[in-house]
Amino acid sequence: MTEPREPAVPASCQDGERRAEAEEKRYYYRVRFRPQGQEITVESRIADLAHGDLVMVRSDHGPEPAVVVGRAAAATEPGMERGVSSVVKRRATREEEEKYARLPILEKEAYDICQEQIRDLGLSMHLVRVERFFNGSKIIFYFTAESRVDFRELVKRLVQEFRTRVEMRQIGVRHETQMTGGIGACGRELCCTTFLRKFESVSIKMAKAQDLPLNPAKISGVCNRLLCCLTYEYDNYRIMKQGMPRIGRLIRLDDTVYRVIRLIPLSGQVLVLSPEGEERLLEEEEWRAAEPVQRKQPRQQGKRRQSGGRGRKGRAKKKKQE
Repeated sequence: MTEPREPAVPASCQDGERRAEAEEKRYYYRVRFRPQGQEITVESRIADLAHGDLVMVRSDHGPEPAVVVGRAAAATEPGMERGVSSVVKRRATREEEEKYARLPILEKEAYDICQEQIRDLGLSMHLVRVERFFNGSKIIFYFTAESRVDFRELVKRLVQEFRTRVEMRQIGVRHETQMTGGIGACGRELCCTTFLRKFESVSIKMAKAQDLPLNPAKISGVCNRLLCCLTYEYDNYRIMKQGMPRIGRLIRLDDTVYRVIRLIPLSGQVLVLSPEGEERLLEEEEWRAAEPVQRKQPRQQGKRRQSGGRGRKGRAKKKKQE
């Protein structure tokens, strides 16, 4: 007795299923809206996008052109969609490519016109950059200033000149460096220009925790502020130093009292100094086996009692009573 066979699936249905699977598959790319702008991760249904391709990316003010930098590094990892900033709608047309190529020219013209108006009005502000929306609906002028600037007259003139919405946006020195770009002391393109999307709070405490020289020239960036990269490994150093003896602490090892003068968290070693002035490098198992030594606290003199016949106030009060 033969078992019943399952009905064969037509070839046309199989092709349709393959096309549906291909359409549902997602690809992740890194793109830039501006040549010196930040890279963001976008999602696309297009499988064969290459470096330098111009695509139209969804934004709050309509489709914006962006240049493909390459495939996202972690495109195959699960949960990749959590880091996606936008979606690629389609490839750019020939007309959109030509319009995108003219965009820097239009922004340079707007920059020169605004700079001339700033000089004419005598405003104390430094124009950094101009961004023009691809659809021409708005122009943003980024500037820095040491104090508040009344730019109402400037905005009126710019609106009359460009016949579109104008926004003046004051930024700080960090955002200025982010827009202008540059090369850091490490020899790489600035982090704020390439991938940093938010400026974290940086303190001198982070440099101390990583045993870095506190020379301002060594730990300051192009913006003359503390390096953003000081935050990258700060938590790791803080965790590695937990359990290690503090600098200045006294420990006893081999019947000798040493003073801790340096911590090396990456290797787990501790540098100590003997009473004779000799340095000794202790491995982790050595300093963990050492016995902590308590410093002798100086004796505190007891406070004088301020009552009755003791003390100057007490004696003076007694004389008045007599």
